[in-house]
Amino acid sequence: MTNATLIYNVRLVDENMDAAGAVLIIDKKIRAVFQGYFTSPETVSNLAHLVLVEDGCDGTCKLELYDGGCLTLTPAFIDMHVHLRYPGQTQKEDLQSGLKAAVAGGFGTVVAMPNTTPVVSSYDLALKIEKEASELGLSHLFQTVSITKDFEGQDTSQLDVIEQEHIPVITEDGKDVLSSAVMLEGMKKAGRRGIIVSCHSEDPTLAFQARPYRQNALKIMKEIGLSAWGTDYRNEPEDSAEAMEPIESNESIAAVAEIDKNLTKANELLALAEDVATVRNIMLAKQADCHIHVAHVSTKNAIDAIRVAKQELLERNGGGNRTGFDVSCEVTPHHLALCGTEEPLIRALVNPPLRSETDRNALIEALRDGTADVISTDHAPHTMDDKAAGSPGFTGEEIAFAVCNTVLVKENGFSAQKLSQLMAANPGRILGLQKGLIKPGYDADLVVLDPDEEWTVRADNFYSKGKATPFEGRNLFGVVKTVFIDGRKVFERV
Repeated sequence: MTNATLIYNVRLVDENMDAAGAVLIIDKKIRAVFQGYFTSPETVSNLAHLVLVEDGCDGTCKLELYDGGCLTLTPAFIDMHVHLRYPGQTQKEDLQSGLKAAVAGGFGTVVAMPNTTPVVSSYDLALKIEKEASELGLSHLFQTVSITKDFEGQDTSQLDVIEQEHIPVITEDGKDVLSSAVMLEGMKKAGRRGIIVSCHSEDPTLAFQARPYRQNALKIMKEIGLSAWGTDYRNEPEDSAEAMEPIESNESIAAVAEIDKNLTKANELLALAEDVATVRNIMLAKQADCHIHVAHVSTKNAIDAIRVAKQELLERNGGGNRTGFDVSCEVTPHHLALCGTEEPLIRALVNPPLRSETDRNALIEALRDGTADVISTDHAPHTMDDKAAGSPGFTGEEIAFAVCNTVLVKENGFSAQKLSQLMAANPGRILGLQKGLIKPGYDADLVVLDPDEEWTVRADNFYSKGKATPFEGRNLFGVVKTVFIDGRKVFERV
């Protein structure tokens, strides 16, 4: 018996479409798209049955109906940058919690980073993780492999056996490869196999110089009980009398000034580290004839370097199909939404740091003009103890759509189609997947959402184990209601 699902009474939104309609799903794929105002199931069911008869259905097909209630149906999002902390760091996240967070955020596919315990350096380990993830029946997962064995910075021999079909991306994420010669070698191997090299572009020597300044700031923050995730309040238990009391004494004000001074110096060095490494990695990718994907771009200088490289590619290829050397890049929701030069967000520790308002606006314009290709979360869950001790990064999958919908669509005039392009169609194309569009033949990974519903971020409600977020208590627009993966309903918000 053929099973089919018909989702109707929805607004269909992808990069090419914004119209009322319905979608017929058969065997994990989108079989047909019907445009029109189908509020009654009878009319659209008749259209679906015509398609089923055309496909040879003998009347034994079971058609399941889902009324979308006039909400928006969009392709499931694709996250090219997540940390699921598996294997070996399950106190922070595991496959179950991480992928449950992913579907709750509307993500149908995620690409997991290799900075785990042990580092994912072997093809076999990567395939094992992908198999375990698939058995959960939640979001699809691609596991990246490190550029150098165990992140030691010298040996790239593990790349000799990797197949692009299963491992489309390699990366040293968490840091950059120090040796340009070793990075070039890894890029050449990736280029020959059509594998994308995702770069955490950060000169390690400059990052090393920034470390003492951040450590000095963390020492003072610990002494006076300030958080490392950008709140105004003390790190005290909720039942403490001081838990929600802002720090206002003269001594504390002086301490905060010293914290900010140290973090400003650290961030200046880290900005230079990003700018230098971005240019280096583009030049190496050009020499290696490979596709470089620049992760979590955060500075205007870095995005300008990427824009120049893309313009050179356009002029060289005349807008045709590209092979070999190519450049794509991502930006994160937190870098789009938050300015990190002032209190309290200067203390919201993440790598790369939150930047200036000039940098933030440059990223928004890069998304608008196509220089920046995708939005990725860099989902980085930590225990609260680790976060309080200064571990960089935030939990991001469950709020990513709402943050971007609020900042880009509501505040900066992006269309819903453009946001779908950035979160679904473009990453799908970069990864070579039949995902990210509402189109016959594409995978039936779909999300029903309300882009206008307002809600307040409460990390205690996250499915992720990571509860640290600088968006705590903020009002955002956009709620994921239901998620279909391969045509199966895997998440429904109650």
